[in-house]
Amino acid sequence: MISHRKRNKVKSEINIAPFTDVILVLLIIFMITTPALMQTGIKVNIPKTEVSDSEDSTNIEVLISKEGYVYMDGKQVRDENVEGVMRELVGSNPGKSVVIRGDETAKYDYVIQFMDKAKKAGAKKFALAVENKITTERLR
Repeated sequence: MISHRKRNKVKSEINIAPFTDVILVLLIIFMITTPALMQTGIKVNIPKTEVSDSEDSTNIEVLISKEGYVYMDGKQVRDENVEGVMRELVGSNPGKSVVIRGDETAKYDYVIQFMDKAKKAGAKKFALAVENKITTERLR
């Protein structure tokens, strides 16, 4: 009598369920944190409107804080240097709009003073950045 023993064969299949769980969690984390990383480190509360135009990334972006400080390329620019820096930016990007992201509590005078200096530097087109009120309310 010959006894046939069944050998227990080890299956070499990989269980990928935990791997996909980890990948999905990482994807969600990146989706949430990426928009926050893309914005500059200066906190400016932009006024909200119900209708806003789309944003062009090739524009010259300027931030004006509630204290009246001007930021270009993420760096604070002193009042006496604003015209020179704007001249460089407008010279390298002729015909581009200057998008002003002013804090909603900033004095109107700060924005007008900046626009006057930018016009002297050669800027011709200006736009005021606003946050879409409807989109903001949906995110809350």
